Amino acid sequence: MQLKADLHTHTIASGHAFSTIKELAEGAKRKGLELIAITDHGITMPGGPHPYYFSQLVSLPGEIDGVKILKGVEANIIDCNGSLDMPENLLKKLDLVLASFHTDTGYQGKSIEENTRAMISAIQNPYVHIISHPGNPEFPVDLEKVVYAARMSGKALEINNNSLLSLSRPGSAPRCDKLARLAAKTDTFISINSDAHSCFSVGNCDLALQLAEKAGIKASRVLNTSVEFVEDYIKVLKKKLRRIC
Repeated sequence: MQLKADLHTHTIASGHAFSTIKELAEGAKRKGLELIAITDHGITMPGGPHPYYFSQLVSLPGEIDGVKILKGVEANIIDCNGSLDMPENLLKKLDLVLASFHTDTGYQGKSIEENTRAMISAIQNPYVHIISHPGNPEFPVDLEKVVYAARMSGKALEINNNSLLSLSRPGSAPRCDKLARLAAKTDTFISINSDAHSCFSVGNCDLALQLAEKAGIKASRVLNTSVEFVEDYIKVLKKKLRRIC
């Protein structure tokens, strides 16, 4: 399986990353990628971007150094109802919306039931395209229910390479493996991403790829195996959103 896109990357705007958008694009080109998504953290992340950042992000070029650029966000799930820390007027402007749990962003859920309800609500949010690092053991969820909700909503769940490196979210591997096997069994969409925080790690997805392949996930269910797949997936979800609105 070969990836053509990395749909989860962070720039210096996230406050704890090390590269600019141009540097990420250059790093992606070196890796042979054709597309990246810029998904800096939502506005409740300590040290993260101001809302003005996202309103200006959309004005950037759609291609840098021959690499297509999606302008997005990794929004934070901030309550047990699955609310996000991004206002609707900004979500409407962005190409891609990831949603996930992070510490110190206001989320107060403690139990598996609360976390599961929050994540499923985020999956069902029409602005959300991908749930990032759902295998995070710090916020345990009922993976069977989460995978089923993603399958029914036509949404993708992420296998996050950083989680497997244990740079963050240590202990994620067993849960990521279980999620991958459930996704393979149910033909749920998957996105395999680096969660790069520098231009040197963009496109680094070897561990996540190995886990996905071992679990039996088909390349035809992995979004970022082609640019066309990514673009078509986003178009379908945005069309659903227009019908709702």
